Amino acid sequence: MDAISKHNIKEKIMSNNTSVSNRWSSNFAYILAATGAAVGLGNIWKFPYIMGENGGGAFVLVYLLCILFIGIPVMMAEVYLGKQGRSTPANAVAKVAIENGRSKNWAFIGGMGVLAGFLVLSFYIVIAGWAVAYVFKSAGGDISAAAGDAKQIGALFDALTSDPKQLVLWATLVIVGTVVVLAKGVTKGLERIVTLLMPALFVLLTIIMIYAAVTGDFGAAVSFMFSPDFSKLTINGVLMALGHAFFTLSLSSGIMMVYGAYLPEGASIAKTSIYIAIADTVVALMAGLAIYPIVFANGIEPSAGPGLLFVSLPIAFGTMPLGGVISTVFFVMVTVAAFTSALALLESTSAYLVERKGFRRNVAAVVSGSAVWLLSLGTIGSFAGWEIFQFEESPMGKNFFEVLDYITANILLPLGGLFISVFVGWIVQADKVKQGMGLESQAFQMFSKSVRFISPIAIAVVFLNAIGLLSF
Repeated sequence: MDAISKHNIKEKIMSNNTSVSNRWSSNFAYILAATGAAVGLGNIWKFPYIMGENGGGAFVLVYLLCILFIGIPVMMAEVYLGKQGRSTPANAVAKVAIENGRSKNWAFIGGMGVLAGFLVLSFYIVIAGWAVAYVFKSAGGDISAAAGDAKQIGALFDALTSDPKQLVLWATLVIVGTVVVLAKGVTKGLERIVTLLMPALFVLLTIIMIYAAVTGDFGAAVSFMFSPDFSKLTINGVLMALGHAFFTLSLSSGIMMVYGAYLPEGASIAKTSIYIAIADTVVALMAGLAIYPIVFANGIEPSAGPGLLFVSLPIAFGTMPLGGVISTVFFVMVTVAAFTSALALLESTSAYLVERKGFRRNVAAVVSGSAVWLLSLGTIGSFAGWEIFQFEESPMGKNFFEVLDYITANILLPLGGLFISVFVGWIVQADKVKQGMGLESQAFQMFSKSVRFISPIAIAVVFLNAIGLLSF
Protein backbone atom coordinates (compact mmCIF):
# COMPACT_ATOMS: atom_id res chain seq x y z
CA MET A 1 0.00 0.00 0.00
CA ASP A 2 1.47 3.40 -0.96
CA ALA A 3 1.96 6.34 1.39
CA ILE A 4 -1.07 8.25 0.02
CA SER A 5 -3.40 5.31 0.66
CA LYS A 6 -2.07 4.89 4.20
CA HIS A 7 -2.57 8.61 4.80
CA ASN A 8 -6.17 8.43 3.54
CA ILE A 9 -6.96 5.50 5.84
CA LYS A 10 -5.54 7.38 8.81
CA GLU A 11 -7.53 10.50 7.90
CA LYS A 12 -10.71 8.44 7.69
CA ILE A 13 -10.10 6.85 11.09
CA MET A 14 -9.20 10.16 12.74
CA SER A 15 -12.26 11.96 11.37
CA ASN A 16 -14.86 9.24 11.91
CA ASN A 17 -16.28 10.45 15.23
CA THR A 18 -19.74 10.15 16.75
CA SER A 19 -21.87 13.22 16.20
CA VAL A 20 -22.77 15.48 19.12
CA SER A 21 -26.38 14.26 18.83
CA ASN A 22 -25.15 10.76 19.67
CA ARG A 23 -24.15 11.70 23.21
CA TRP A 24 -25.74 11.06 26.58
CA SER A 25 -27.64 14.12 27.75
CA SER A 26 -26.00 13.96 31.19
CA ASN A 27 -23.59 11.98 33.34
CA PHE A 28 -26.57 10.52 35.19
CA ALA A 29 -28.07 9.22 31.94
CA TYR A 30 -24.75 7.58 31.08
CA ILE A 31 -24.46 5.98 34.52
CA LEU A 32 -28.00 4.57 34.24
CA ALA A 33 -27.34 3.26 30.72
CA ALA A 34 -23.98 1.69 31.60
CA THR A 35 -25.44 0.22 34.79
CA GLY A 36 -28.25 -1.22 32.70
CA ALA A 37 -25.64 -2.77 30.42
CA ALA A 38 -23.78 -4.29 33.36
CA VAL A 39 -26.85 -5.42 35.31
CA GLY A 40 -28.35 -8.48 33.68
CA LEU A 41 -28.86 -12.19 34.04
CA GLY A 42 -25.32 -12.46 35.39
CA ASN A 43 -26.37 -10.54 38.53
CA ILE A 44 -29.77 -12.10 39.14
CA TRP A 45 -29.42 -15.60 37.68
CA LYS A 46 -25.74 -16.52 37.78
CA PHE A 47 -24.33 -14.66 40.81
CA PRO A 48 -26.68 -16.21 43.42
CA TYR A 49 -26.16 -19.79 42.27
CA ILE A 50 -22.35 -19.61 41.87
CA MET A 51 -22.20 -17.93 45.28
CA GLY A 52 -24.22 -20.85 46.64
CA GLU A 53 -21.89 -23.35 45.00
CA ASN A 54 -18.80 -21.69 46.48
CA GLY A 55 -19.62 -21.22 50.13
CA GLY A 56 -21.36 -17.83 50.32
CA GLY A 57 -19.57 -15.13 52.32
CA ALA A 58 -15.98 -15.96 51.41
CA PHE A 59 -16.91 -15.96 47.73
CA VAL A 60 -18.67 -12.59 48.11
CA LEU A 61 -15.61 -11.04 49.76
CA VAL A 62 -13.26 -12.23 47.02
CA TYR A 63 -15.77 -11.07 44.39
CA LEU A 64 -15.89 -7.55 45.90
CA LEU A 65 -12.08 -7.33 45.98
CA CYS A 66 -11.90 -8.38 42.33
CA ILE A 67 -14.46 -5.73 41.35
CA LEU A 68 -12.36 -3.10 43.14
CA PHE A 69 -8.89 -4.02 41.91
CA ILE A 70 -9.62 -5.50 38.46
CA GLY A 71 -13.14 -4.74 37.24
CA ILE A 72 -13.13 -0.98 37.81
CA PRO A 73 -9.66 -0.32 36.30
CA VAL A 74 -10.46 -2.35 33.16
CA MET A 75 -13.80 -0.55 32.82
CA MET A 76 -12.01 2.80 33.10
CA ALA A 77 -9.58 1.71 30.38
CA GLU A 78 -12.43 0.75 28.04
CA VAL A 79 -14.37 3.95 28.62
CA TYR A 80 -11.18 5.96 28.10
CA LEU A 81 -10.66 4.35 24.69
CA GLY A 82 -14.25 5.06 23.68
CA LYS A 83 -14.19 8.66 24.85
CA GLN A 84 -10.82 9.40 23.26
CA GLY A 85 -11.75 7.72 19.98
CA ARG A 86 -15.36 9.01 19.79
CA SER A 87 -16.20 6.18 17.41
CA THR A 88 -17.07 2.50 17.22
CA PRO A 89 -14.67 0.22 19.17
CA ALA A 90 -12.36 -0.72 16.28
CA ASN A 91 -12.07 2.86 15.02
CA ALA A 92 -11.68 4.22 18.55
CA VAL A 93 -8.75 1.92 19.35
CA ALA A 94 -7.14 2.61 15.95
CA LYS A 95 -7.42 6.36 16.51
CA VAL A 96 -5.85 6.18 19.96
CA ALA A 97 -3.08 3.94 18.59
CA ILE A 98 -2.29 6.38 15.76
CA GLU A 99 -2.29 9.34 18.18
CA ASN A 100 0.35 7.48 20.18
CA GLY A 101 2.49 6.63 17.15
CA ARG A 102 1.41 2.99 17.11
CA SER A 103 -0.04 0.73 14.42
CA LYS A 104 -3.73 1.08 13.55
CA ASN A 105 -3.83 -2.74 13.63
CA TRP A 106 -4.52 -2.50 17.36
CA ALA A 107 -8.08 -1.95 16.12
CA PHE A 108 -8.52 -5.73 16.35
CA ILE A 109 -9.20 -5.26 20.10
CA GLY A 110 -12.34 -3.27 19.36
CA GLY A 111 -13.42 -5.63 16.60
CA MET A 112 -13.01 -8.60 18.93
CA GLY A 113 -15.29 -6.89 21.46
CA VAL A 114 -18.05 -6.24 18.93
CA LEU A 115 -17.86 -9.85 17.74
CA ALA A 116 -18.02 -11.16 21.31
CA GLY A 117 -21.03 -8.98 22.10
CA PHE A 118 -22.81 -10.14 18.95
CA LEU A 119 -22.22 -13.82 19.74
CA VAL A 120 -23.24 -13.43 23.39
CA LEU A 121 -26.46 -11.67 22.41
CA SER A 122 -27.45 -14.54 20.10
CA PHE A 123 -27.88 -16.88 23.07
CA TYR A 124 -28.66 -14.16 25.62
CA ILE A 125 -32.00 -13.38 23.94
CA VAL A 126 -32.98 -17.04 24.26
CA ILE A 127 -32.30 -17.08 28.03
CA ALA A 128 -33.98 -13.67 28.37
CA GLY A 129 -36.93 -15.21 26.54
CA TRP A 130 -37.28 -17.74 29.37
CA ALA A 131 -37.76 -14.85 31.81
CA VAL A 132 -40.41 -13.27 29.56
CA ALA A 133 -42.19 -16.62 29.31
CA TYR A 134 -42.19 -16.98 33.10
CA VAL A 135 -43.83 -13.56 33.47
CA PHE A 136 -46.81 -14.89 31.52
CA LYS A 137 -46.73 -18.29 33.20
CA SER A 138 -46.71 -16.65 36.63
CA ALA A 139 -49.44 -14.14 35.77
CA GLY A 140 -51.49 -16.92 34.15
CA GLY A 141 -51.43 -19.01 37.32
CA ASP A 142 -49.17 -21.83 36.13
CA ILE A 143 -46.78 -21.36 39.06
CA SER A 144 -49.59 -21.23 41.62
CA ALA A 145 -51.35 -24.21 40.02
CA ALA A 146 -48.24 -26.31 40.57
CA ALA A 147 -48.64 -25.60 44.31
CA GLY A 148 -44.96 -26.08 44.98
CA ASP A 149 -44.82 -29.49 43.34
CA ALA A 150 -41.21 -29.99 42.21
CA LYS A 151 -42.16 -32.41 39.43
CA GLN A 152 -44.76 -30.03 37.96
CA ILE A 153 -42.41 -27.05 38.12
CA GLY A 154 -39.61 -29.10 36.56
CA ALA A 155 -41.96 -30.30 33.82
CA LEU A 156 -43.01 -26.68 33.17
CA PHE A 157 -39.39 -25.64 32.64
CA ASP A 158 -38.57 -28.70 30.53
CA ALA A 159 -41.61 -28.08 28.34
CA LEU A 160 -40.44 -24.52 27.72
CA THR A 161 -36.79 -25.24 26.96
CA SER A 162 -37.50 -28.21 24.69
CA ASP A 163 -40.23 -26.55 22.61
CA PRO A 164 -38.67 -24.72 19.63
CA LYS A 165 -41.90 -22.84 18.86
CA GLN A 166 -42.00 -21.33 22.34
CA LEU A 167 -38.30 -20.55 22.32
CA VAL A 168 -38.53 -18.82 18.94
CA LEU A 169 -41.57 -16.82 20.07
CA TRP A 170 -40.03 -15.48 23.28
CA ALA A 171 -36.59 -14.82 21.77
CA THR A 172 -38.26 -12.97 18.89
CA LEU A 173 -40.17 -10.74 21.31
CA VAL A 174 -36.92 -9.83 23.05
CA ILE A 175 -35.00 -8.98 19.89
CA VAL A 176 -37.91 -7.09 18.29
CA GLY A 177 -38.26 -4.94 21.42
CA THR A 178 -34.52 -4.30 21.38
CA VAL A 179 -34.52 -3.28 17.70
CA VAL A 180 -37.49 -0.93 18.14
CA VAL A 181 -35.74 0.95 20.95
CA LEU A 182 -32.35 1.22 19.23
CA ALA A 183 -33.89 2.36 15.94
CA LYS A 184 -34.93 5.58 17.68
CA GLY A 185 -31.34 6.58 18.42
CA VAL A 186 -29.22 7.17 21.51
CA THR A 187 -31.12 9.92 23.33
CA LYS A 188 -34.66 9.28 22.05
CA GLY A 189 -34.46 5.51 22.24
CA LEU A 190 -31.67 4.01 24.33
CA GLU A 191 -31.39 6.76 26.95
CA ARG A 192 -35.13 7.26 27.33
CA ILE A 193 -35.89 3.59 27.95
CA VAL A 194 -33.04 2.96 30.41
CA THR A 195 -33.94 6.03 32.48
CA LEU A 196 -37.35 4.42 32.94
CA LEU A 197 -36.31 0.78 33.32
CA MET A 198 -33.35 1.08 35.69
CA PRO A 199 -35.24 2.87 38.50
CA ALA A 200 -38.07 0.36 37.94
CA LEU A 201 -35.58 -2.49 38.33
CA PHE A 202 -34.37 -1.18 41.70
CA VAL A 203 -37.95 -0.66 42.91
CA LEU A 204 -39.02 -4.18 41.91
CA LEU A 205 -35.91 -5.74 43.43
CA THR A 206 -36.49 -3.79 46.68
CA ILE A 207 -40.10 -5.01 46.86
CA ILE A 208 -39.03 -8.63 46.43
CA MET A 209 -36.21 -8.23 48.96
CA ILE A 210 -38.62 -6.83 51.57
CA TYR A 211 -41.09 -9.63 50.85
CA ALA A 212 -38.31 -12.21 51.22
CA ALA A 213 -37.21 -10.62 54.51
CA VAL A 214 -40.75 -10.78 55.92
CA THR A 215 -41.77 -14.24 54.69
CA GLY A 216 -38.40 -15.99 54.44
CA ASP A 217 -35.36 -16.65 56.61
CA PHE A 218 -33.58 -13.33 56.21
CA GLY A 219 -31.16 -13.96 59.08
CA ALA A 220 -29.88 -17.18 57.53
CA ALA A 221 -29.43 -15.39 54.18
CA VAL A 222 -27.42 -12.54 55.73
CA SER A 223 -25.25 -15.00 57.66
CA PHE A 224 -24.64 -17.12 54.57
CA MET A 225 -23.72 -14.14 52.37
CA PHE A 226 -21.68 -12.01 54.78
CA SER A 227 -20.01 -14.43 57.22
CA PRO A 228 -16.91 -15.64 55.37
CA ASP A 229 -15.96 -19.27 55.84
CA PHE A 230 -12.78 -19.67 53.80
CA SER A 231 -12.71 -23.41 54.39
CA LYS A 232 -15.56 -23.64 51.86
CA LEU A 233 -13.73 -21.63 49.19
CA THR A 234 -11.45 -23.46 46.76
CA ILE A 235 -8.89 -22.01 44.35
CA ASN A 236 -11.35 -22.66 41.52
CA GLY A 237 -13.93 -20.71 43.52
CA VAL A 238 -11.53 -17.76 43.72
CA LEU A 239 -10.97 -17.91 39.96
CA MET A 240 -14.72 -18.08 39.39
CA ALA A 241 -15.21 -14.99 41.58
CA LEU A 242 -12.53 -13.18 39.61
CA GLY A 243 -14.00 -14.21 36.29
CA HIS A 244 -17.54 -13.28 37.29
CA ALA A 245 -16.45 -9.91 38.67
CA PHE A 246 -14.87 -9.20 35.30
CA PHE A 247 -17.75 -10.40 33.14
CA THR A 248 -20.62 -8.98 35.23
CA LEU A 249 -19.47 -5.44 34.35
CA SER A 250 -19.98 -6.19 30.62
CA LEU A 251 -16.30 -5.71 29.87
CA SER A 252 -14.62 -6.71 26.58
CA SER A 253 -17.90 -6.88 24.67
CA GLY A 254 -17.59 -3.47 22.98
CA ILE A 255 -20.31 -1.99 25.19
CA MET A 256 -18.24 0.26 27.43
CA MET A 257 -16.24 1.60 24.49
CA VAL A 258 -19.42 2.50 22.61
CA TYR A 259 -21.03 4.03 25.68
CA GLY A 260 -17.77 5.87 26.41
CA ALA A 261 -17.88 7.34 22.90
CA TYR A 262 -21.23 8.92 23.83
CA LEU A 263 -19.88 10.31 27.12
CA PRO A 264 -20.38 14.09 27.58
CA GLU A 265 -17.29 16.29 27.62
CA GLY A 266 -15.97 16.92 31.10
CA ALA A 267 -17.42 13.72 32.55
CA SER A 268 -15.13 11.95 35.01
CA ILE A 269 -14.26 8.48 33.76
CA ALA A 270 -13.09 7.37 37.20
CA LYS A 271 -16.12 8.60 39.16
CA THR A 272 -18.69 7.29 36.70
CA SER A 273 -16.95 3.90 36.49
CA ILE A 274 -16.97 3.61 40.29
CA TYR A 275 -20.67 4.54 40.44
CA ILE A 276 -21.50 1.93 37.79
CA ALA A 277 -19.51 -0.78 39.59
CA ILE A 278 -21.19 0.07 42.91
CA ALA A 279 -24.67 -0.03 41.35
CA ASP A 280 -23.94 -3.32 39.62
CA THR A 281 -22.60 -4.87 42.83
CA VAL A 282 -25.53 -3.58 44.89
CA VAL A 283 -27.96 -5.24 42.46
CA ALA A 284 -26.07 -8.55 42.71
CA LEU A 285 -26.12 -8.43 46.52
CA MET A 286 -29.78 -7.37 46.59
CA ALA A 287 -30.59 -10.29 44.31
CA GLY A 288 -28.91 -12.61 46.80
CA LEU A 289 -30.88 -11.06 49.68
CA ALA A 290 -34.09 -11.43 47.67
CA ILE A 291 -33.46 -15.05 46.71
CA TYR A 292 -31.71 -16.71 49.65
CA PRO A 293 -34.30 -15.96 52.39
CA ILE A 294 -36.80 -17.83 50.21
CA VAL A 295 -34.28 -20.59 49.52
CA PHE A 296 -33.50 -21.21 53.21
CA ALA A 297 -37.11 -20.88 54.36
CA ASN A 298 -38.14 -23.61 51.94
CA GLY A 299 -35.28 -26.01 52.58
CA ILE A 300 -33.76 -25.54 49.11
CA GLU A 301 -30.04 -26.12 48.74
CA PRO A 302 -28.15 -22.84 48.08
CA SER A 303 -25.98 -24.80 45.64
CA ALA A 304 -28.99 -25.71 43.47
CA GLY A 305 -27.08 -24.54 40.40
CA PRO A 306 -28.37 -22.92 37.18
CA GLY A 307 -31.92 -24.18 37.89
CA LEU A 308 -32.16 -22.00 41.02
CA LEU A 309 -33.97 -19.18 39.22
CA PHE A 310 -36.32 -21.10 36.94
CA VAL A 311 -37.00 -24.26 38.95
CA SER A 312 -36.13 -23.95 42.66
CA LEU A 313 -37.61 -20.47 43.23
CA PRO A 314 -40.90 -21.19 41.39
CA ILE A 315 -41.30 -24.25 43.66
CA ALA A 316 -41.01 -21.93 46.65
CA PHE A 317 -43.29 -19.27 45.14
CA GLY A 318 -45.99 -21.90 44.66
CA THR A 319 -46.24 -22.45 48.43
CA MET A 320 -45.91 -18.84 49.68
CA PRO A 321 -48.49 -16.15 50.43
CA LEU A 322 -49.18 -14.09 47.29
CA GLY A 323 -46.76 -16.42 45.54
CA GLY A 324 -48.30 -15.93 42.10
CA VAL A 325 -48.13 -12.13 42.37
CA ILE A 326 -44.57 -12.08 43.73
CA SER A 327 -43.47 -14.61 41.11
CA THR A 328 -44.83 -12.32 38.38
CA VAL A 329 -43.10 -9.27 39.85
CA PHE A 330 -39.87 -11.24 40.21
CA PHE A 331 -39.75 -12.34 36.59
CA VAL A 332 -40.73 -8.86 35.37
CA MET A 333 -37.65 -7.65 37.25
CA VAL A 334 -35.49 -10.36 35.66
CA THR A 335 -36.86 -9.41 32.22
CA VAL A 336 -36.03 -5.73 32.77
CA ALA A 337 -32.46 -6.61 33.75
CA ALA A 338 -32.06 -8.87 30.72
CA PHE A 339 -33.57 -6.30 28.33
CA THR A 340 -31.26 -3.44 29.35
CA SER A 341 -28.25 -5.69 28.73
CA ALA A 342 -29.64 -6.80 25.37
CA LEU A 343 -29.97 -3.15 24.35
CA ALA A 344 -26.31 -2.54 25.16
CA LEU A 345 -25.09 -5.66 23.36
CA LEU A 346 -26.97 -4.81 20.15
CA GLU A 347 -25.92 -1.15 20.29
CA SER A 348 -22.25 -1.94 19.59
CA THR A 349 -23.16 -3.92 16.46
CA SER A 350 -25.65 -1.31 15.26
CA ALA A 351 -23.17 1.51 15.84
CA TYR A 352 -20.61 -0.41 13.75
CA LEU A 353 -23.02 -0.60 10.80
CA VAL A 354 -23.86 3.10 11.10
CA GLU A 355 -20.28 4.40 11.26
CA ARG A 356 -18.35 1.83 9.26
CA LYS A 357 -20.92 0.86 6.62
CA GLY A 358 -22.99 4.05 6.36
CA PHE A 359 -26.32 2.48 7.34
CA ARG A 360 -29.14 4.65 8.63
CA ARG A 361 -29.78 4.13 12.33
CA ASN A 362 -33.09 2.28 11.94
CA VAL A 363 -31.76 0.09 9.13
CA ALA A 364 -28.66 -0.80 11.17
CA ALA A 365 -30.84 -1.85 14.11
CA VAL A 366 -33.02 -4.07 11.91
CA VAL A 367 -30.09 -5.67 10.08
CA SER A 368 -28.05 -6.39 13.22
CA GLY A 369 -31.14 -7.60 15.09
CA SER A 370 -32.07 -9.92 12.23
CA ALA A 371 -28.55 -11.37 12.16
CA VAL A 372 -28.66 -11.99 15.92
CA TRP A 373 -32.07 -13.66 15.59
CA LEU A 374 -30.81 -15.99 12.85
CA LEU A 375 -27.80 -17.02 14.93
CA SER A 376 -30.06 -17.56 17.95
CA LEU A 377 -31.67 -20.45 16.09
CA GLY A 378 -28.49 -22.40 16.83
CA THR A 379 -29.05 -22.01 20.58
CA ILE A 380 -32.75 -22.81 20.22
CA GLY A 381 -31.85 -25.93 18.23
CA SER A 382 -29.37 -26.90 20.95
CA PHE A 383 -32.09 -26.94 23.61
CA ALA A 384 -34.74 -28.39 21.31
CA GLY A 385 -32.47 -31.30 20.34
CA TRP A 386 -32.09 -30.52 16.63
CA GLU A 387 -29.45 -32.95 15.40
CA ILE A 388 -27.59 -30.40 13.28
CA PHE A 389 -26.69 -28.42 16.44
CA GLN A 390 -25.46 -31.37 18.53
CA PHE A 391 -21.68 -31.97 18.67
CA GLU A 392 -20.82 -35.17 20.49
CA GLU A 393 -17.07 -35.02 19.82
CA SER A 394 -16.46 -31.30 20.43
CA PRO A 395 -14.12 -30.56 23.38
CA MET A 396 -15.78 -27.15 23.80
CA GLY A 397 -19.30 -28.46 24.38
CA LYS A 398 -21.88 -30.98 23.33
CA ASN A 399 -24.05 -28.56 21.32
CA PHE A 400 -24.00 -25.23 19.47
CA PHE A 401 -24.97 -23.23 22.56
CA GLU A 402 -22.24 -24.73 24.74
CA VAL A 403 -19.60 -24.17 22.06
CA LEU A 404 -20.69 -20.55 21.60
CA ASP A 405 -20.72 -20.00 25.36
CA TYR A 406 -17.23 -21.54 25.64
CA ILE A 407 -15.78 -19.40 22.83
CA THR A 408 -17.14 -16.14 24.24
CA ALA A 409 -16.69 -16.73 27.98
CA ASN A 410 -13.36 -18.56 27.86
CA ILE A 411 -11.62 -17.06 24.83
CA LEU A 412 -12.98 -13.80 23.36
CA LEU A 413 -13.96 -11.95 26.55
CA PRO A 414 -10.87 -12.71 28.68
CA LEU A 415 -8.50 -12.15 25.76
CA GLY A 416 -10.25 -8.86 25.05
CA GLY A 417 -9.77 -7.75 28.63
CA LEU A 418 -6.14 -8.82 28.56
CA PHE A 419 -5.41 -6.88 25.36
CA ILE A 420 -7.25 -3.78 26.62
CA SER A 421 -5.16 -3.79 29.81
CA VAL A 422 -1.91 -4.23 27.87
CA PHE A 423 -2.84 -1.58 25.30
CA VAL A 424 -3.83 1.12 27.80
CA GLY A 425 -1.18 0.13 30.35
CA TRP A 426 1.83 -0.33 28.06
CA ILE A 427 1.12 1.03 24.55
CA VAL A 428 -0.67 4.33 25.16
CA GLN A 429 1.54 7.07 26.57
CA ALA A 430 1.05 7.38 30.33
CA ASP A 431 0.74 11.17 30.33
CA LYS A 432 -2.06 11.01 27.75
CA VAL A 433 -3.94 8.40 29.77
CA LYS A 434 -3.54 10.48 32.92
CA GLN A 435 -4.80 13.60 31.16
CA GLY A 436 -7.69 11.77 29.51
CA MET A 437 -8.71 10.16 32.82
CA GLY A 438 -8.42 13.43 34.72
CA LEU A 439 -6.73 11.64 37.63
CA GLU A 440 -4.45 13.02 40.32
CA SER A 441 -0.94 11.53 40.49
CA GLN A 442 -1.65 9.09 43.36
CA ALA A 443 -4.93 7.84 41.87
CA PHE A 444 -3.30 7.44 38.45
CA GLN A 445 -0.46 5.40 39.95
CA MET A 446 -3.00 3.00 41.46
CA PHE A 447 -4.84 2.73 38.14
CA SER A 448 -1.62 2.26 36.20
CA LYS A 449 -0.37 -0.55 38.45
CA SER A 450 -3.67 -2.35 38.07
CA VAL A 451 -3.92 -2.25 34.26
CA ARG A 452 -0.20 -2.91 33.77
CA PHE A 453 0.29 -5.74 36.25
CA ILE A 454 -2.65 -6.88 38.40
CA SER A 455 -5.36 -7.11 35.72
CA PRO A 456 -3.28 -8.78 32.97
CA ILE A 457 -1.89 -11.40 35.34
CA ALA A 458 -5.26 -12.14 36.94
CA ILE A 459 -7.07 -12.32 33.60
CA ALA A 460 -4.34 -14.52 32.14
CA VAL A 461 -4.69 -16.95 35.07
CA VAL A 462 -8.47 -17.14 34.58
CA PHE A 463 -8.03 -17.63 30.83
CA LEU A 464 -5.41 -20.37 31.13
CA ASN A 465 -7.46 -22.15 33.79
CA ALA A 466 -10.61 -21.93 31.65
CA ILE A 467 -8.98 -23.52 28.60
CA GLY A 468 -7.29 -26.20 30.69
CA LEU A 469 -3.66 -25.07 30.36
CA LEU A 470 -3.53 -24.22 34.07
CA SER A 471 -5.16 -26.43 36.67
CA PHE A 472 -5.70 -26.01 40.39
